[in-house]
Amino acid sequence: MKAVVMAGGEGSRLRPLTIRRPKPMVPIVGKPVMEHILNLLKRHGITEVVVTVQYLASNIEDYFGNGSQLGMRITYSREDVPLGTAGSVKNAEDQLTEPFLVISGDALTDYDLTELIKYHNEKKSLATLLLAHVHNPLEYGVIITNEEGHITQFLEKPSWGEVFSDTINTGIYVLDPKVFTYFERDKQFDFSQELFPMMLKQGDPIYGYVAPEGYWCDVGSLSEYMRANADMLQHNVNLEIPAKNIGNNIWCEEGVEIDEDAQLYGPVYLGRDCKVRAGAIIHGPSMIGSYSIVDERAQVDRSIVWNNSYIGDRAELREPSLVLPQISRVKR
Repeated sequence: MKAVVMAGGEGSRLRPLTIRRPKPMVPIVGKPVMEHILNLLKRHGITEVVVTVQYLASNIEDYFGNGSQLGMRITYSREDVPLGTAGSVKNAEDQLTEPFLVISGDALTDYDLTELIKYHNEKKSLATLLLAHVHNPLEYGVIITNEEGHITQFLEKPSWGEVFSDTINTGIYVLDPKVFTYFERDKQFDFSQELFPMMLKQGDPIYGYVAPEGYWCDVGSLSEYMRANADMLQHNVNLEIPAKNIGNNIWCEEGVEIDEDAQLYGPVYLGRDCKVRAGAIIHGPSMIGSYSIVDERAQVDRSIVWNNSYIGDRAELREPSLVLPQISRVKR
């Protein structure tokens, strides 16, 4: 089965982090969130991927290339203007002649995609949505299914007065190519706001698979971004941390130097060639990007520091947690 990774998101609510990079390229524990998604696909035997791109598309294309370094085959489908979720996927229709999986390149998840695909095939569905239970459904599409899993009600981003379920649409789908007959090419069209309600109204087979376990985070705001990084470091997500655990939940990439007088309280991730100097204190969950320096007696408390940054002598990053973009300098 092929997968379509939707990676055209601008991530306006993550600014200033997304001014110079698209949302799928925002790093979570040392890797772009989209790289974690590609590794998840590969884990479930999916190695042929079409990536839909629009905002700062070259950032994604240059980083992942043809996918060979990941053991995958990646092609790209560019939008000149935003076409919506369904419209962007329809651009790649010529490459999708059999049932395919759709997944966001800017949400962190570890769901069992193999079980989702199995469920879709068993139900002989045209569209199967992976669903999850959340405490606050206001930012998502809420859904009700019957005992057979058939979706009976659907509402995108309701108000509290409209909420009828805590079961939401994660943006992960298995689709039959027949869904492309519902709408035209090169026109803006959305899966959750238009296609699925249309299918529901017509009585077409559209099912919801409620995952029995797994992690999902939209990474749609700075607070969600902080949470996703912390959850990775605290092993709440079944995804690989790209570093070596040297003990006490301290994760280091190659070339890291930690002075013997520094104090680190995990979970802490240190990127390639980081330097933590004498008297520095880092409290986790914290992520320090590659080629960064935490200088003498500096203190970092539950923060995210991107690559090539400098935390100066006796400087302090304290709660509320901070996210420092690439090439930041913090002095006392």
